Amino acid sequence: MGSTGLPEADALPFPTLSDSEIVRRVRAGDLASFEILIRRHNQRLYRAARAILRDETEVEDVMQQAYINAFTHLHQFEERSRFSTWLTRIAVNEAIGRRQRMQQATHANGDEVATATSPQPTPEHLAYAGELKQLLEEAVDGLPDAYRVVFMLRDIEGLSTSETGEALDLGDEAVKTRLHRARAMLRHAVASRIGDAAVSAFRFHAPRCDRVVAAVLSRISGV
Repeated sequence: MGSTGLPEADALPFPTLSDSEIVRRVRAGDLASFEILIRRHNQRLYRAARAILRDETEVEDVMQQAYINAFTHLHQFEERSRFSTWLTRIAVNEAIGRRQRMQQATHANGDEVATATSPQPTPEHLAYAGELKQLLEEAVDGLPDAYRVVFMLRDIEGLSTSETGEALDLGDEAVKTRLHRARAMLRHAVASRIGDAAVSAFRFHAPRCDRVVAAVLSRISGV
């Protein structure tokens, strides 16, 4: 199974069948084919739910419930839109509803609920943070000397404008100008590199993919 959480193309049965054709198989009683739909769309549903909820546990719960809702109401899918669009809309609605309930619980119970639902960094996110740190350090290293030292003292070390100017024998306006230009250069450098890497962000990796598949199939077997 690949890093996206999806098996290789030839590892799934009926790899050439469209979503609509698989939906027809499921409607006809081939419940096992529903796994194909789950694995095909786990990445998209994860990113859609993750954009609304930042708690990883809640995101997986939303994904599972979205699949259950889709399976339960599969007869309502009329193929006027793509199945992936219909499924994504279900996940988005479920995520929005979950977020609203969480906000209501937070207001009702104060900081206790807010603390209980605060997102915890996963190993994947810690790895992303490390990569982002390296990317930023490389971008800072790429700045011209005059701009790099101002950025380091002001934004990384936390010196004030006057303290930075004093350390570098510069006036306040020169410090502000160089800092502004340094930030602009960094935004451009980081944005250009992130653009290439953006497609790899928020991956739904294989173990989590398998976990969602197993949970959903277990639940629909009793529907």
